[in-house]
Amino acid sequence: MASFELNTSITGSFRLGFSSGSGEIGTLWFDSGSQEVKLIGQYIRPATWSAGGAMITGRHYLVGAGTQNAGLVFAGYDSPTILSCTEEYNGSSWTAGGGLINARIYLAGAGTQNAGLAFGGRTPTIVTCTEEYDGSSWTAGGALINLMYCHAGAGTQDAGLAFGGIVNPVFSSCTEEYDGSTWTAGGALITARASLAGAGTQNAGLAFGGRDPTIFSCTEEYDGSTWAAGGALIAARCILAGAGTQNAGLAFGGHAPFQSCTEEYDGSTWTAGEGLITGRCYLAGAGTQDAGLAAGGYIALTCTEEYSPLPLVDCIYIY
Repeated sequence: MASFELNTSITGSFRLGFSSGSGEIGTLWFDSGSQEVKLIGQYIRPATWSAGGAMITGRHYLVGAGTQNAGLVFAGYDSPTILSCTEEYNGSSWTAGGGLINARIYLAGAGTQNAGLAFGGRTPTIVTCTEEYDGSSWTAGGALINLMYCHAGAGTQDAGLAFGGIVNPVFSSCTEEYDGSTWTAGGALITARASLAGAGTQNAGLAFGGRDPTIFSCTEEYDGSTWAAGGALIAARCILAGAGTQNAGLAFGGHAPFQSCTEEYDGSTWTAGEGLITGRCYLAGAGTQDAGLAAGGYIALTCTEEYSPLPLVDCIYIY
């Protein structure tokens, strides 16, 4: 017989003399067979990458935007061609969208599937051009202040953020903010660098990784005017992808030997997540920390992966 001290607090169902629970989550019972108190609960499994639908056009140096179920990729390189093609993802397959006005590589982007933003890069000439996507076609937007490539982007079509990269032609700390028509100067990064990744919004941006050519692990957080130091990546790397927000960031892929590693940011610290199925660099990223999207990568890959928590698993806890 089970015994409890006075003032023992019990919530939910409590059953005595049974060899199995009722099957309901939260049921507590005494197993007369094993002479143990047991609780039916659920085990939360960490997020993992799974295969998604392949892109139509394999490429690297491409850019991603949007969400896991409404993703957008554009531009890129499939030797010897610099690409203008755009593709849209519905959570299972890619379809062709309208091509960029200017085919290019080493650009950055932001926004959503129906309101995308592409800015900077090389054609191979370094460019300042910005383009806006409406879900079917790209139109010209306001030009960047600086000729910029190998930079990162974040935000939305009407509130974009561009930072880092190579400018004039040195590793840059410059930041620019877009209001839907015009770019203006923002606060400079603490650490000048290129080939970094970005996430978040214009007023809550996140910058991580990169090189100068030293490869960095440093993270910085933007408040709309100033960058401040955040927690460092576990694995220093460049040419990686990012997604999510300032308080729930996702970093994945990048420079060898860290091409498959994934990390999650909680606003102060990065922790290790499950690695990509296909390790790669120069890939595109989109989505959120709990619903990430990875597409393409070196060399001209078509593979897509989705990052999501696995379903909860019922389990029995023994006390």
